[in-house]
Parts: sequence; C-alpha cells; structure tokens
Amino acid sequence: MRHENRDDYQAWLWGEVLLIGLLGAALALFVAYPSLRSTYALPHVRLVLDTAVMLAAAVVAVLVGIRFSVDGRRLDLLLCGGFGAVAASTLVFAIAPVLGGQPLHRTEAWAGIGGRLFAAVLIAAAPFSKRRTSARGLAIGEMLLSVAIVLALCWGMARQAGASLPPLSSDPGNSQPLLVMGALAAQALLSLVALVGFGLRFRSRGNDLDRWLCLGATLALFAELHYVFTPLLSSHYVSQGDFLRLLSYGVLLVGVWRAIRFAEFGRAVAEERARVAREIHDGLAQYLFAVSTHASMLEKGADHATTLVQLKEAAAAAQQEARFAVLALSSAGGSAPFDSALRRYVDFLTADGQLAVELEIQDGIRLAPDEQIEVFRIVQEGLANARKHAHARRAEVRIEERAGERFVTVVDDGSGFDEQEIAAGQGLRNMRARAASIGGGFRLISKPGRGTAVEVVLRA
Repeated sequence: MRHENRDDYQAWLWGEVLLIGLLGAALALFVAYPSLRSTYALPHVRLVLDTAVMLAAAVVAVLVGIRFSVDGRRLDLLLCGGFGAVAASTLVFAIAPVLGGQPLHRTEAWAGIGGRLFAAVLIAAAPFSKRRTSARGLAIGEMLLSVAIVLALCWGMARQAGASLPPLSSDPGNSQPLLVMGALAAQALLSLVALVGFGLRFRSRGNDLDRWLCLGATLALFAELHYVFTPLLSSHYVSQGDFLRLLSYGVLLVGVWRAIRFAEFGRAVAEERARVAREIHDGLAQYLFAVSTHASMLEKGADHATTLVQLKEAAAAAQQEARFAVLALSSAGGSAPFDSALRRYVDFLTADGQLAVELEIQDGIRLAPDEQIEVFRIVQEGLANARKHAHARRAEVRIEERAGERFVTVVDDGSGFDEQEIAAGQGLRNMRARAASIGGGFRLISKPGRGTAVEVVLRA
C-alpha cells in the first residue's frame, strides 16, 4: 500500500470507528431504556420517507448502471441490481398499496421483506466480485429481468401462503413474529458483510467509491439494528431506523456521483495523455529526423559551418518541443498547478524573443480539472497559431470573470485571417471542439492585417 493510500485508509478507519462508536452508543441507550425507542404516528411522513428512499435507490441504481456500462465491473452490476431491487420493492410493496389511505396488508409486507433481503444479498456480494463483463448491455438486461422475476416470486409466494404467514402487528406496543425478527437480523448481518467488504476494498485499492459505500453500509447496518428493536411494518409509524436508512441513501448518492465525476476526469486525463503522446511522437520524430540527417551529412563531408548551424537549430527545436509536451502532460495529469504550468509554457515560448506574451490570470478564479486541461491546450494552440502562422510580435492571454461568466481570451497582432482560411484551419477546429467538450462557447474575430482574437466563454 502506498504511503498516501495508507494515510487515507488510517484517516477513514478512525472516522469509521468514531461513527460506529457514536451509533453504537445511541443504540445501546435505546436498548437499555426501551422508553426512548420512540415511534411516531405520522403516516404522511412515512410515505414521504419511503418515496425519498425509493427515488434515492433508483438514482443510485441508474448511476452505477452508467458506471457499469463504461467500466464493465461486476461490482457495479450487482450494485445496480441491488439498489434497483430496493427501489422497485419499495415502490410496489410499500408505496403503491397505501396511496389510497389503506393500511399495509400482510401480503405486501411479507413480499417487501423478501425483496429487501434479495437486494441486501446483491449489495453484500458486490465488494467481493472482482471480474469484468464484456457484454455489458446484455448483463444489465439480465440483471433487471432477474430482479423483476425475484420480486414477482416474492409477491406470488406471499400471496399463496396467505393466512399461513404469521400476522404482522402495526401497533408499536406489540411484538413482531420471530420470522420477522430473523429477517431483519439477516438484513443487518448482510449490511455488516457489505461494510467489511467495502472496507477491505478501500484498504487494498484506495478507491474513493468504496469509502462512501462503506459509510452508507455503516448507516444501513444501524438502521437495520434499530428495526430489530423497533420492528414496525406499518405505513402509519416512523422510527429512528427510517431516518438512518434515508441518511444512508443520501451518503450513497454523494459517493456514486463523486465516483462518476472522477471517472470522467480520469478518462479525460487518459485521452489527453494519449493525444499529447502522439504529438510528442509526431513532433519529435520530425526534429530528430532532421538531426539525424544533418549528422549523416557531416559524416559524408558536407560543409561543417552550414551543417552545424542547421544541426543546432534542429536540436534546439526538438528540445523545445519536448519541453512543451512534458509541460502539457504535467498540467493534464494534475501534478503542476494550472497557473504556474501556463506561465512556464509562456516562458518557454517567448524565450527566443520572437513573440512577447502578456499573461493575466484573475485572482480567485477557479477552473474545474477538465477545464484546466482544455483551456491549457486552447491557449497553447492560439499562441502557436499567432507565432507560426500569423507571425505576430505580441499577444495577450487573459483568464477572468466578468458579470458572473468566465472568459478565456487570446489576442495577437498578427496578419489575421479571412473567412476561407478560418474555415480551413485544423487548429481552429480543434479549439472549437475543445471548448465544446467543456460546455463552453467559442468565438473568433479576425481580419487580414488586424490580428486575431479568440474568446472562450466557460460554463457557469
């Protein structure tokens, strides 16, 4: 385990121990003093809580399903099925039956227990799944079909059993059957398995999503333990377990959303690195070929004075190209602060005195990681065009915020372009595509002999 991952794990572990201690102390208090195990006759609040849990579970299922469609991890497939089962069983067996104001009947209650147990099994198995799936669309379809079949079986079995099932008390003063207590205890045990599994994954891999899933499993564990001591299956009452369960889904939403955002940034960095690697290959190959050619000419007796000058120029150009590419990689990878990386690039570009660049970055302005990558490359492309094609002597780069919008402008005093040249320029098409990839607007103003101005308006 790397040092930074070990530090993250230690910090998470102590936080987890503290959370378990606090929740455990509260649970012990409720067990020692039964009068504190309060239940509230709030049927409308119960309906709202169930609806919130259903929506949160559905959103989590959709998000991890999207993540599975990209990465193909079976962990995400099992999570998609588990949270999808939670959402579907809550909607079908807890929300729909009570919309008309009637109480929750025995059949729906027992079917809901079976659906939640199935969901808990899928979620508990997820952290121990290590493989990937290639047929992702087919796998998601099969998982959703399996969830639908299992929930239908739960409903059919509960309906067929009918009166043979033990009755469920809706009165908080009465005790529930042992079968209900066993089912609730099994859900708590499965939440504990999920907690341990995601904790072990986070220790070995340092994945941020595993940390959030473990936190959600911790809250779900104590929610289930509260249900064991306050086993209400009524649509008229709420207890502490209901609020803990809702909180656990809120935590899961945050964690899955963060994981998807990090995955998007990771793919953007990987794509940028691959693209810069191609640029290194293409650019350096030309300059190194020139170096090799001039060296061969020297071996064959070419004029030393002329050939050495050309050789030095080719070597200097290759060195500068390598510096530009490495600088772009350091910015894309996040190892160099954006403003300092951009200033270093400008210093390299203007070292020979052919182009003077004034760079101004407004204090306090913030760029998202994906925006930093694309803005760096847009500015690089704009200055390269000003230097190589427009033969500009002076350029200005400004990154600032005006009237609540963020602007990136590159202005030069070069030869400018006419409309046909603008339409044909590959570099300008690349700049437009980069601006569009981060949700920004792109505008270019240029006239022959009057220079060029490029402006990118970033999303709010």
